[in-house]
Amino acid sequence: MKALLLIDVQNDFVPGGALAVPGGADIIPLLNDLQPRFDLVVATQDWHPAQHGSFASQHPGRAVFSQTELHGLPQTLWPDHCVQNTPGAALHPALDLARVEAIFRKGTDPEIDSYSGFFDNGHRKSTGLADYLRGRGIGEVYVAGLAADYCVYFSAKDAQAAGFATFFIEDATRAIDAAGLAAALADLRRQGAHVVPSSGILSPAQ
Repeated sequence: MKALLLIDVQNDFVPGGALAVPGGADIIPLLNDLQPRFDLVVATQDWHPAQHGSFASQHPGRAVFSQTELHGLPQTLWPDHCVQNTPGAALHPALDLARVEAIFRKGTDPEIDSYSGFFDNGHRKSTGLADYLRGRGIGEVYVAGLAADYCVYFSAKDAQAAGFATFFIEDATRAIDAAGLAAALADLRRQGAHVVPSSGILSPAQ
């Protein structure tokens, strides 16, 4: 059984959004095409309270994208984004949700950031996603979405560590930083995850 995880395909992560990933909206038609090839489709959604500690606005005098520490963990300071119940936090309207069986929200604790769909950044609390996938009989997890070098990467890393055969669909993601993406992909390969193109899923070898 195979699951497709659609990571954070939200308005704030596409051009025009508060934390836009270059070309972020370009992958949405591909994500829609991929969905029927899977037994299960699940989405994640960044869902921050307005005073989230990862926001630069909560650290007077600190610049956006600067580095600090948040409750004992290294932290990049982000623009305010994906604030609960705002248009920026909504899943992109072009994303087909008809096959999405569950949406796992993350980043709800103002004291810790959450890149992965499985855990917060300190692995202090689980979202329940791994148990949900196991309960549905899933053995293979394919990840796609935004941003490749952050939330998609950390979701793939946690999926692999949880014992799922993990596949990062490279052309169904977009990254914030090319160097960061290269490092992320190298790390995933070291962990035993697979980096694959969508073509092998859409047109599997006979």
